[in-house]
Amino acid sequence: MLLALAGLLYGCDQAIDSAEVEQSTDEVMAVEQETTTDVEAILDSLGITLPTPSKPVANYVNAVTTGKLVFLAGKGPTRADGTRVTGKLGQDLDIEAGYAAARLVGVNQLAALKAEIGDLNRVRRIVKVLGMVNSTPDFTDQPKVINGFSDLMVEVFGERGKHARAAVGMAALPSNIAVEIEMIVELK
Repeated sequence: MLLALAGLLYGCDQAIDSAEVEQSTDEVMAVEQETTTDVEAILDSLGITLPTPSKPVANYVNAVTTGKLVFLAGKGPTRADGTRVTGKLGQDLDIEAGYAAARLVGVNQLAALKAEIGDLNRVRRIVKVLGMVNSTPDFTDQPKVINGFSDLMVEVFGERGKHARAAVGMAALPSNIAVEIEMIVELK
């Protein structure tokens, strides 16, 4: 509909067929349906129990909310027992281990987000993710590693979990953790 209106405004005579309109309507309905899906039920179905968020290790906070945006500080892959996934990708860890570490960071970020906002059903959208991978200079599969985080966000939030993202290599990360990820979330 908007394309047709834009075409009229700009003198474009390009027609939009009804199949495109139906597909667009179906996509909007799918996103609306996802917003009514209970995130806690999805986490339960995935067998995920959110841990108590770890306390910041320096002079910062886990999250800052301003307006409808929540900025989450970088988190690492900390297991329930407090140990961390450490090592360099391309030297100590392979892509699969890095993927699992990034997924673990996703669980930790969801815990920090829930502590900040109280209810994960308030999430309108995962907006932006910065994934940092502790890797050797010749390792170039950072996106495959950070997919562990991104795939989890889509599993949990559906279309609302799709986000803009950077996946970059780092010479080192604090305490030799394998990955560190920060994110920005929009609230309803």
